[in-house]
Amino acid sequence: MKINDEYVLKIDKMTNSGAGLSRVKDMVVFVENTCPGDLVKVKISKVNKSFATANILEVVEPSKYRIQPFCPMQKVCGACQLQYIDYDYQLKIKKEITDDAIRKIGGLDIAIHETIPSPEVKNYRCKIQYPISRTKNSGRILAGYYKPKSHEIVNIKYCPIQPEICDKIIEFIRERAFDYGISGFLEKNHTGELRHVVIRNSKYTGKNLVVLVVNATKSFDRLNDFAKAIYDEFEEVSGVCVNFNSKKTNVILGAKSECIIGCDYIEEKITDKVFRIGANTFFQVNPKSAENIFKYVKNYIADNFENPFVLDAYAGITSFGIVVSDVCKKVVSVEENKESCDLARVVVKENNVSNVEIHNMDAGKFFAKEKRNFDVVILDPPRKGCSEESLNEALRLSKNTIIYVSCNPATLARDLKYLTAKGAKVESIQPFDMFCHTYHVENVAIIKV
Repeated sequence: MKINDEYVLKIDKMTNSGAGLSRVKDMVVFVENTCPGDLVKVKISKVNKSFATANILEVVEPSKYRIQPFCPMQKVCGACQLQYIDYDYQLKIKKEITDDAIRKIGGLDIAIHETIPSPEVKNYRCKIQYPISRTKNSGRILAGYYKPKSHEIVNIKYCPIQPEICDKIIEFIRERAFDYGISGFLEKNHTGELRHVVIRNSKYTGKNLVVLVVNATKSFDRLNDFAKAIYDEFEEVSGVCVNFNSKKTNVILGAKSECIIGCDYIEEKITDKVFRIGANTFFQVNPKSAENIFKYVKNYIADNFENPFVLDAYAGITSFGIVVSDVCKKVVSVEENKESCDLARVVVKENNVSNVEIHNMDAGKFFAKEKRNFDVVILDPPRKGCSEESLNEALRLSKNTIIYVSCNPATLARDLKYLTAKGAKVESIQPFDMFCHTYHVENVAIIKV
């Protein structure tokens, strides 16, 4: 096999990166933008020792699961990789991605439950992060998502997976920034002022927090005036903040934010609890699906424990801890982000929760100094998963159960392999569709120690 060779291949399955997988004799071939069951004509674009990648020349015979995407920008925008696949089959793919990771990376033979669907498959995404740039000649603002495997912005006017009001706010920013002398950011030479626009939308109130991420270290009059214009234009906007990020980095938000006008948070309701979400606060992008996960964890604890002592680690705004507090004797939460902890303390007070103890510190450092034992330890780490040190401490601190919430099947599988090697047993793994039309999947693993 060599570059530019052409083949007609049947796509067997989907990988955890969203590519279709086929084979030519013993060589694995990855083909993007395909669906299991597709018969495709491809051209080899890269050959490695054990696998090759190829580009589609023609869909000879489409899979029965292939559909027409509901967004006209799907082929050029990198946000919804699987929108051309029937939604029910997307759920099966996510189960298979989880199963594949658990078996191949974790070396574990565990029956994976069927993926629980998202209650909404359109307008569900309540955190929008648009990179901003500008055209070379006119300086016109560009705002949208990146094309796949590039930093070229697709200038998106309408996105059906996010609330319609977000499109209107972005369009206003795109059209009016120039009037206030606000220029778009050019990544190549690190010039221009507006790097990103982040919008936090509330399903509960319909309000929106707009965050202008700027290539600066402090605010300035033109920017403040622009922020006030956005606030005045939309009654649905509860506040406009500025986030300062002048570093040469791919990280979207800098450490410091300033509220220019209005309120510096929105409220979101999960089960019967109302949470505050700020500019730098982590909160799930799909609140309705997140509620399914919170209910699942709460119900498991209620069904299996009586007045348990619970640790909520990597807690964010202590969302898990606050939701499950009703069925617990006490919850101890630990989170390193100060803004999240400050908001969590307000949320605890406003929801009349009296049995949650909040610690603002690195989870690993907290684990190392903590002497108490917990009936349940909830782990909800970032995509990179947990360190071995943190997993050891979780085993030490837990008397009975670890509930591991993961957005990355690969790191979940790796960490489950480590825990089982230490004597733990995985009781169940439940996938949830948090990120509709993408290859990402959220999982909740119940682990007995």
